[in-house]
Amino acid sequence: MKKIVTEEFKLYASRVFPFAVILIFIPLISYLTWVVSPAKEMEIVIVDKTVPTDSYQEHQSIFWALEYLKFKNKEGKFYDKRQDYYGFFPDHSPSYGTSRDLRELSEKEIVEKAASLDILYFADTYGVYEDDFKEIDSEERSKKIYGGLNRGDINLLVEAAAQNKTIIAEFNTMASPTSAGIRAEFENLMGLKWTGWIARYFDEMDTTVNKDIPDWFISEYVEQHSGTWVPAGPGIAFVHENGRVEAFSNGRDYNGETPKIRTQKINQHGFKLPEIVPYPEWFDIVLIERDYQVISYYDIDPSEMGKQQLRDMGLPRYFPAAVMKDTGKGQFYYLSGDFSDMRNSTGSPHFKGLPMLWRGFHIVTDYTDRESFYWNYFYPLLSQILTKTYKEKHAE
Repeated sequence: MKKIVTEEFKLYASRVFPFAVILIFIPLISYLTWVVSPAKEMEIVIVDKTVPTDSYQEHQSIFWALEYLKFKNKEGKFYDKRQDYYGFFPDHSPSYGTSRDLRELSEKEIVEKAASLDILYFADTYGVYEDDFKEIDSEERSKKIYGGLNRGDINLLVEAAAQNKTIIAEFNTMASPTSAGIRAEFENLMGLKWTGWIARYFDEMDTTVNKDIPDWFISEYVEQHSGTWVPAGPGIAFVHENGRVEAFSNGRDYNGETPKIRTQKINQHGFKLPEIVPYPEWFDIVLIERDYQVISYYDIDPSEMGKQQLRDMGLPRYFPAAVMKDTGKGQFYYLSGDFSDMRNSTGSPHFKGLPMLWRGFHIVTDYTDRESFYWNYFYPLLSQILTKTYKEKHAE
């Protein structure tokens, strides 16, 4: 009688088994661990007015984190990135889409909404514009369809703050196209002050090579700087709300190529984040009241010439990147960057340990990899904020 298990089979199995463990057993265990872990109820209101497509680029990464951490709404359901937010909902109609706006709520409904929520999150209020729905970009800034912080947002913000809820706001919440009056209310309530400046890194300032530099920035810079343009190579563009534009050239005005987000190893609230993360996207430059704690800050490493230029622009040496302050039983957080913006799909959130795995695949120093920033900085920061808020809610 022949052996059922031959030596050839044993050899084959010994070679296949490690791959089976990696491809089948580890993912299966990871999935089952996620499934059996308990869900947690937390009511979160998200505002995203910059939704020109169904990629949900400005908030999908937030919803991924909520589902991975198993936060559900009061109805026991996971948050759906396609519908569980206030803002713009694109479609193929002549008006390009519809909006779900907090201005539609009555005063009583605002109070009730604030009472029921745990976190109010302003992901993006910049809005949608006609060029977002055209195949060819115009050289001029395009007409707004919907966007900007409004009275309904402020009413909910005021009520949520009065009820000691946790409030998170990202880059551009108080900037254009929000009106000056609404902005002032937001700033006074949050204890922040926008300097009027936003900035972004470009890996090449040679306009014949880099077509990503906005045409309006180029024309404004040349007009304001006696017909000159910045040297080729990496640079940082600065734009003020009054129309003034400036540009820092790497090696002349600043060092280190990209702006860096720095986090002190030991910070007052115990956030565990990488000490240095490059950040090449848009960020706004804000001033904060003394009762804010700085979690992370931007450092562009300016030269002596750059430091003088910053002083001329009315800007400090360092810029806040992520800050927080305690408000009793809640917290205010401001993230001075387009942190939640995720252009690529993050995949299924139903596997325990996935963030740690992805951090291993995405090098923190690779500024060209947007996913690297998410896995190495934003997801760890957001998950710690969410967990902290949940624990404090259930400690009462």
